[in-house]
Amino acid sequence: MIILKEEDREIIETSIRNIPDFPKKGIIFKDITTLLNNPKAFKTLINHLEERYKEYKLDYIAGIDARGFIFGAILADRLNIGFVPVRKKGKLPYTTVAEKYSLEYGFDEVEVHIDAFPKENARVLLIDDLIATGGTAKAATSLIKKVGANCVEACFILELDFLNGRNGIDSDVYSVIHID
Repeated sequence: MIILKEEDREIIETSIRNIPDFPKKGIIFKDITTLLNNPKAFKTLINHLEERYKEYKLDYIAGIDARGFIFGAILADRLNIGFVPVRKKGKLPYTTVAEKYSLEYGFDEVEVHIDAFPKENARVLLIDDLIATGGTAKAATSLIKKVGANCVEACFILELDFLNGRNGIDSDVYSVIHID
């Protein structure tokens, strides 16, 4: 199993900007736009993900709306496999399957096309930029299963460990950077 080298972790981690008190007081927002516009850090991250997942025999990468699209589409291209968007409700044009998840202030839903994974028993990697409470990731792994595929791992660039978001995700979980 490939894990991130310490010097590569430092390159990636130091490229992420902290925004205090956003979106509300007391929260330190992890801004990945500074990772995306830093060619060395972004290439280091994508090279690491490619190295980690090239032996997983994946059929598809599913990226969570919207930042998971960035990492997922590039990684799918590198691995020469398909990319599937997991979208917020009402954004996909064809017949979909939906999964609700709870938020601190209500509910939201994510969807995939009913035929998102045409290969039978497809091996899928789920990817997103950050896992906090895990609601979206849990819904996305459930959707993957509902349409007949297997989520072999859920990958996140950042994990806020203190929120225990990985608990209850129905697959292995890998996070590149952990925030205590």
